[in-house]
Amino acid sequence: MEFDLNEDQREIRDTARALLGQRSPASRVREAAEAGVGDGALWRELSELGWPGIAIPEQYGGQGLGVVELCVVLEEQGAALASTPLLPTVCAAQMILRGGSPEQQERWLPALAGGTAHGAIGSLVPDEAAIVAGGADADVIVLVEGDGARLLEGGAATATPLSTIDPLRAYAVVAGDGEPLGGDSRRGRQEAAVAVSAELLGVCRRSLEDTVAYVKERRQFGVPVGGFQAVGHRCAEMLLHTESARSAVYFAAWAADAAPERLAEASALAKYIASEAVVEVTGSAIQAHGGIGFTWEADVHWWYKRAQLSAQLLGSAAQHRAALGSLVAEEALAHAG
Repeated sequence: MEFDLNEDQREIRDTARALLGQRSPASRVREAAEAGVGDGALWRELSELGWPGIAIPEQYGGQGLGVVELCVVLEEQGAALASTPLLPTVCAAQMILRGGSPEQQERWLPALAGGTAHGAIGSLVPDEAAIVAGGADADVIVLVEGDGARLLEGGAATATPLSTIDPLRAYAVVAGDGEPLGGDSRRGRQEAAVAVSAELLGVCRRSLEDTVAYVKERRQFGVPVGGFQAVGHRCAEMLLHTESARSAVYFAAWAADAAPERLAEASALAKYIASEAVVEVTGSAIQAHGGIGFTWEADVHWWYKRAQLSAQLLGSAAQHRAALGSLVAEEALAHAG
């Protein structure tokens, strides 16, 4: 059995890594973060390449690929921390693809696939305002509510920009009734959670890579600090968290495409593992960078800030761990019966 990306998927990964590495280096991340504006030129380029529609069927103007290919691209997006609305747009698209009516799909999927419309997504908590990733200027907003969801047109919703610690992603507080999404909204929510997890994996990987490079170069008492046992152990733990997240994310992506009956469990596992991993890995990256890691001049804090918010998007690690426990318990009872 093949447990690796196939040739086409590796080509997508290599293309995405090369392009985003060139277009979104750390200097550009800092520039976009300090300016507080998205990278419109990069978004247009990604849209021309068809990335927003990578998992949308061809009948709606997408590329007709799968969730695995989508996750490959989103991992690179997380690693590069590119200031684009890619993640919230593809999450909204998956929700509409799985739960939207034919009219909703015809209206929104071609625009989302082509990048001419931006999406936003968030969870609706009873008696609380909904906070969405994607910002107040999103054209379409999807609010997840339990196993269901609700679609709001950007112009019809009350969306107030929200300032957060992550200036590279727009957030907003949203209110409005909208239209219910029926269909298989539950599957759409699970696929969106896998997409978020893939970006978190990219954040983990980049934080690990930058940390290892730093501790190899930084010298103390005449030797690289990476040679100190405590630093080496911390980096090893970062690697363990990152690879655990990788296994969980790509298992869930595979399940979304090939075994949807396993997706509920796989998506909960992926979001639980990735959310915990990204907080641990980015926190360790700050620590391993020593005194400089806490300064504004260091770049490592941009990935740390993304981790704090995105780990909560579409459910925290604790929520997904509880959901996973319930699913496992139900399966055990079913087998016992």
